[in-house]
Amino acid sequence: MKKQKNNLQEYSAMLALVVLVFLLSMISPEFRTVSNILNLLRQASVNGLIAFGMTAVILTGGIDLAVGSVLALSSALTAGLIVNVGMPVPIALLLGLLTGAVLGLISGFFVGKSKLQPFIATLVTTTVYRGLTLIYTGGRPISGVTSSDYTGSSLLAFIGRESIVGIPVPVIILILAFILMYILLNKTALGRKIYAVGSNETTAKLAGINTAKVKLFVYTLSGVMSTVAALILISRLNSAQPNLGAGYELDAIAATAIGGTSMEGGRGKITGTLIGVLIIAVLSNGMNILGISSYYQDVVKGLVILVAVLADRRK
Repeated sequence: MKKQKNNLQEYSAMLALVVLVFLLSMISPEFRTVSNILNLLRQASVNGLIAFGMTAVILTGGIDLAVGSVLALSSALTAGLIVNVGMPVPIALLLGLLTGAVLGLISGFFVGKSKLQPFIATLVTTTVYRGLTLIYTGGRPISGVTSSDYTGSSLLAFIGRESIVGIPVPVIILILAFILMYILLNKTALGRKIYAVGSNETTAKLAGINTAKVKLFVYTLSGVMSTVAALILISRLNSAQPNLGAGYELDAIAATAIGGTSMEGGRGKITGTLIGVLIIAVLSNGMNILGISSYYQDVVKGLVILVAVLADRRK
């Protein structure tokens, strides 16, 4: 009986996704078109990448409120290197990824080394990073990043706009990131340490795990994932917007919670997060097609998070 209950809990998110897709397909023929499904998956790729990093953080018992600001600052710096400095695009992209890693590492330092509460630490960094983005950009977008005037610009255009055998490149990037995250969390010693830290940090320390290093790693990983999402966005928009990424932490946390990852840490699966990402994407896409105001969409997302957290508390 207990095993059946656990299986029901594990597949409840998948069942919710199937039911949601079925209902929207019946309500709106436009929803089930191939072009809309591909567009839905392309949009899901950004939240998916951020949510994968968020999952690793939450598994350690933390939270990363800075993902949206990391996305904004890393995208602005990358665009600035291309447009203002004239740096070859491939080098600018690598430096952008390095920037995201450093920004995540700073949050991890405050949490792992300085022992600040994750909520407070990342609230501080998100405020600082957002302010630095506005200072750097002057509150104005940096446009034309995929212009042929810049060396290697086709690489950036490829990341966000092109397709391979009909599958958008952002979706392929999401799939590759999922595979890597699955291997990390399920097949490596580091993955077991991440779960151990979230399950009981004191016990993990007694077992010889350097919990500070584990936290440094997951926040750095979160920063890198946010930056990969940033590169996809600036490719699609052909610009870096100073307010880019605002509110993205809400969608990432929602997807992670819906997927069954415990907000207290130590329990969850990356497969669940992927399902949660798809649920959020289907909800948003369906509400857009039905003409529901974005204000109401935020209410729905908030309620979805509440339901997911309450369900986790019951478990």
